[in-house]
Amino acid sequence: MIVGCVKEIKPQEYRVGVTPDQVGLYVRHGHRFLLEQGAGLGSGYSDQQYIDYGAEIVSGADGVWSEAELVIKVKEPLPPEYPLMRTSQIVFTFLHLAASRELTIELIERKVTGIAYETIEEHGELPCLKPMSEIAGRLSVQEGAKYLEKPFGGRGVLLGGVPGVRRGKVVIIGAGTVGSNALKMAVGLGADVTIMDIDTHKLTRLDDLYANHIQTIFSSEHTIRQEIRDADLVVGAVLVPGDSAPKLVRRSYLTEMKPGAVMVDVAIDQGGCFETSHLTYHDNPTFTVDQVVHYCVGNMPGSVPFTATLALTNATIRYGLALADLGPDRAIEQMPALRSGLNTFAGQCTNGRVAALFNIE
Repeated sequence: MIVGCVKEIKPQEYRVGVTPDQVGLYVRHGHRFLLEQGAGLGSGYSDQQYIDYGAEIVSGADGVWSEAELVIKVKEPLPPEYPLMRTSQIVFTFLHLAASRELTIELIERKVTGIAYETIEEHGELPCLKPMSEIAGRLSVQEGAKYLEKPFGGRGVLLGGVPGVRRGKVVIIGAGTVGSNALKMAVGLGADVTIMDIDTHKLTRLDDLYANHIQTIFSSEHTIRQEIRDADLVVGAVLVPGDSAPKLVRRSYLTEMKPGAVMVDVAIDQGGCFETSHLTYHDNPTFTVDQVVHYCVGNMPGSVPFTATLALTNATIRYGLALADLGPDRAIEQMPALRSGLNTFAGQCTNGRVAALFNIE
């Protein structure tokens, strides 16, 4: 199979879909590998490193898209890439279709086989999404702490406090992978941390792990509103796999919050879990609504591409090799986890949640 990897065009996205040594795996499996020139530079990989492992360097994205039967990316295709996608081409990447009806329709009309990292499920987990969720969760507190500083528009609060001064309060909504990693960072900084969820099993596990160092609260409209009133930093860490994120923080709640408080919406790539959220980028990551600073970058791990590329590709390589070795039909048959990753196929939307969301038959 002809496999290709293109340079990401999303603003400030520095990750790449495959590392040089992984290109070597595809080549050893008998596949031809095309790489857009400069695709790995943002993650610290030169074209020569890819060439050393057997990649063919192509001067532009068009050359990769026009030949590759399997295109490996990091982020969802953007409008300039839509015309480059071809019938029966496999696009293996984060798709986040619940956040984009336009992309969903393009994939369907072009009869593209769209396989999404974020919906591949195995043993009850999302193995390709998990490493990015771990990074985003940890970054959420790191970035939140920065934007709490006065020069960045925040209240001027040090999350860990100092002797004689109250610690900053962090409220984390969602106790999954993102939330538990945000919790780890917030506790490590010495903050006063509350984590909320509707899954009491998750709360029990975290309570057992952190004992009296944290507060666990069952999440409801009332408790969310109550807890964020005193928060310095709120992290939205909600995920409904393959579906849009529920809006758990209403605009009306913001007027009750502290001026200069910071909200980080990690769910923004699925539409966001704050009513006031809208997508931002690393070069202009925040905006303010009712004196509350919002951080809503949709590709947070892209700011740490060296770490993020390795973490992501370590998780995706075995699925990518299966698709190249066997083709989508046999790969899905032999590796059932890929079936849940299949979002579009032969002009159909195969993700039930997305189809229902956009009324696609």
